[in-house]
Amino acid sequence: LVFIPPVIRMSGPAVSAALVGGTENVTVSLALLQDEMGILPVPTCGLPSNETEDWSLTVTPSMNMLEVTVRLKTDVERCSANETNSLSASPCLVQTLLVSASHGSSCSAHLLIQVEIYANSSLARNASENMTVIPNQVYQPLGPCPCNLTAGACDVRCCCDQECSSHSRELFRQSCFTGVFGGNVSPPFDQLCSAAKTAHHVPDWFPFLCVQSPLTNSPFLGYFYHGAVSLKQDSAFGIYLHTDLKDLSDFGYKQGDPIMTVDKAYFTIPQVSLAGQCMQNAPVAFLQNFDVKCVTDLEIRQEQDGIRNVKIKNGAIGGIVTPKVTYEEAADLDKFITITETLSNKGSAPRNVNLEEHYVFRWNNNTISEISVTVIRANIDAHQKGIVTQRFTVKFLSYNSDNEKELSGNPGYQLGKPVRVLNTNRMNDTTTLHLWQPAGRSLCTSATFTPVLFGENALSGCLLEVGINENCTQLRETALERLDSLIQATHVAMRGNSDYSNLSDGWLEIIRVDAPDTGAGPSAWSTPGVCLGVPAQLSIRILISEVGAVEGVPQQEILAMETRFSSVDWQYQCGLTCEDKADLFPLSASVQFIKIPAQLPRPLTRFQTNFTEYDCNRNEVCWPQLLYPLTRYYQGEPYSQCIAKGLVLVSFLVLAVFLSNPWTRICREWN
Repeated sequence: LVFIPPVIRMSGPAVSAALVGGTENVTVSLALLQDEMGILPVPTCGLPSNETEDWSLTVTPSMNMLEVTVRLKTDVERCSANETNSLSASPCLVQTLLVSASHGSSCSAHLLIQVEIYANSSLARNASENMTVIPNQVYQPLGPCPCNLTAGACDVRCCCDQECSSHSRELFRQSCFTGVFGGNVSPPFDQLCSAAKTAHHVPDWFPFLCVQSPLTNSPFLGYFYHGAVSLKQDSAFGIYLHTDLKDLSDFGYKQGDPIMTVDKAYFTIPQVSLAGQCMQNAPVAFLQNFDVKCVTDLEIRQEQDGIRNVKIKNGAIGGIVTPKVTYEEAADLDKFITITETLSNKGSAPRNVNLEEHYVFRWNNNTISEISVTVIRANIDAHQKGIVTQRFTVKFLSYNSDNEKELSGNPGYQLGKPVRVLNTNRMNDTTTLHLWQPAGRSLCTSATFTPVLFGENALSGCLLEVGINENCTQLRETALERLDSLIQATHVAMRGNSDYSNLSDGWLEIIRVDAPDTGAGPSAWSTPGVCLGVPAQLSIRILISEVGAVEGVPQQEILAMETRFSSVDWQYQCGLTCEDKADLFPLSASVQFIKIPAQLPRPLTRFQTNFTEYDCNRNEVCWPQLLYPLTRYYQGEPYSQCIAKGLVLVSFLVLAVFLSNPWTRICREWN
């Protein structure tokens, strides 16, 4: 027997612990220990007792354990009797309790409870149920007086403490805390005219450009500016924003902007976070596709069918788009729902569960022209228990596209978009490069596929079940077939917008290294459990390069693509004895993007070789790039704007020279 935890420090009216082990015929008793000179006596099992003068003991049987609860029977009236000392730092009730568990006359386990109840705890007075109002941290700091550490008392040297009287504040006015800790959350900014009195080395022209302004008009937003404000959830498809956040969707959406509803709320669809959790109220970003699966308990999942009623802003002033919803019935529920238990209740009506939701957004420039939703649902028992796997997809298509063939860029590829390929040996030549996305036992028979994304190196694999008497030729054919199913393509697109119907529109033939011969190697009957030359790895190498820029955005193209198979020798792994059980043979596939420069780098000149102090790659100070914004190499802004800003900068420099101290001294001597 053992108590979990064995020691508890108690500051409230009740505590609980678990007694695990052989809990049959166990007697639990409670005793009050009297310590002498800070030393506790040796724990012993006394007479069975479930209560003392102020304490009660309750034992609740549970699954393979006992839940032991110790509760205070009476209120601590002596704590709140002295109101003047209600904020005392010392505890008003200090006791030590011992809970013992015994089998017959032998002690088996002990639980030590150290009680320390303070006067300002919830036992002394009722807690306030008023909700704390968090101010907007842009205009009012969240902690205006950090040195105010004691409630209801004056903190010495804390001049911003409102609980200090004027007489008390006079005692330490000359020794107040400075900085943010002392309440100076809005320090004087450098442009104030009064700052010249305390600052050193103020330039001569400072009085001409300083600002007369109160501290409340400071441009300093505070050290607590980037605070988090909790958002309130009010509907299934929208999260209302904070009142101070601006909604700029009326002026058009940009890529990555959250889609807004007419109620000034985010349009939300369940998505998967980076930690793998399913977020039920995740905003949908403009022009960002996703395909996710969420695993939810049927008892917790509450279907909220409000897609038809939501109104979404289309990106123009006053524009509204209402989704067009189409419902379909699921054919096979076993793919989505894992049933654990069904409670029969003939009086209850069945309920609908959405298994898949597919959203298609039609966009035109920076607006949304149409939204269509396809919902695949099923009717289940209202009291059915189990796990449901839901799928949510979002796809953005151009308003004038006839089909749902998605572009991967225009013209060059975009990072994260699927690599476009086609197969000229089939009638339906449109296809995709795939990688495995295994689940469960990671078997190849149950693995799903995920597309190969441009610019993202990846590695995936799955497992084949192989027996000790496996036919080697059959094993090679099966492994090669699994690997070859990932690359059912003959050509790859150079650009992200290559036309599928025109083979001459930037389509490159995929270079295939000859696959291994599946009939090679010794036969299975000569060497049982050993197969040589089994295809086990598929390597896909794609050469990419930057070929230019469109409106300052670099464009990347595919120069070539090669696929290569690698073989290994397989041997059945035996334990102490070789039993005819299935062994696991791993298959893997990797994708590597290799970037090749479009042109060779410039060779170093003799000046750069000899005078390394002027090399910008080797020194922190780069003198050759002193006027870099005025050169043709700067592509951040138009050249005419760079020249105009440069002339304005030169005029300011000339004005500073005229107002500088040496120049005024020369003018004074001249006069």
